[in-house]
Amino acid sequence: MAETRISTSPTVVGGTVATVVYDNEAKLNCLDERSALALAKIFEELRQDEALQAVVLRGAGERALIGGAYIGFMSDLSPAEAESFILSIHRVCQAIRRMPVPVVCRLAGYCLGAGLEIAASCDIRIADDQAMLGMPEVQVGLPSVIEAALLPRLIGWGRTSWLVYTGRSIDAGTALGWGLVENVVPNAGLDEAVGEITGAIAEAAPGAIRLQKELCRDWEELPLNDAIERGVGFLPRGFAGGEPAERLQAFLGRKR
Repeated sequence: MAETRISTSPTVVGGTVATVVYDNEAKLNCLDERSALALAKIFEELRQDEALQAVVLRGAGERALIGGAYIGFMSDLSPAEAESFILSIHRVCQAIRRMPVPVVCRLAGYCLGAGLEIAASCDIRIADDQAMLGMPEVQVGLPSVIEAALLPRLIGWGRTSWLVYTGRSIDAGTALGWGLVENVVPNAGLDEAVGEITGAIAEAAPGAIRLQKELCRDWEELPLNDAIERGVGFLPRGFAGGEPAERLQAFLGRKR
């Protein structure tokens, strides 16, 4: 039975980094509607944790982050059931994108279909060198939908078209070259690489990280000039929190 587990660990500055583990390892961590809703609920609950500084999303084992939708579940859906299912995947992606702190995707092995949409919803993706990423829906008679719409912003229209029209997968090196992942390392070094990025986030000022996450989401959705203007109000909000005075004074103290 698929389940979602969560663990938290202290960071160097007293907050927490949560690790969300989706566990359907026997079936390549594939999703059905029930498990998708459970995964979404975890992120919706984490959103309320004011001490949280970052989240790591991973699949159980090393064979897959999420191998896509569970074909046995998908094979006999009615149109109404299909809509309900795809809305459950969208809810996962939306919950991740609405997190007030960065979400780092630990991507080992297969990341296909709904799995790639979920990975694209994260802020940073670190893959192992055996990862395979793809949008195979057209090969089984379906279009790629919902958060597949994030892909052109990450990798451009041409590469997105290649993925969604061919249904073929790409390896980790190609994904890195395309900008679909931010780093590729051997599997033995994957946890260390993820720990380095979450450690860097944890060392930053927590309030500033939350402001930056909010602004980054605005940048995604606004026209360029509006996005630039939106940032004007964020600097005063940062100073209002008191973190700059503390951090800048500490920096000046080190300089002396």
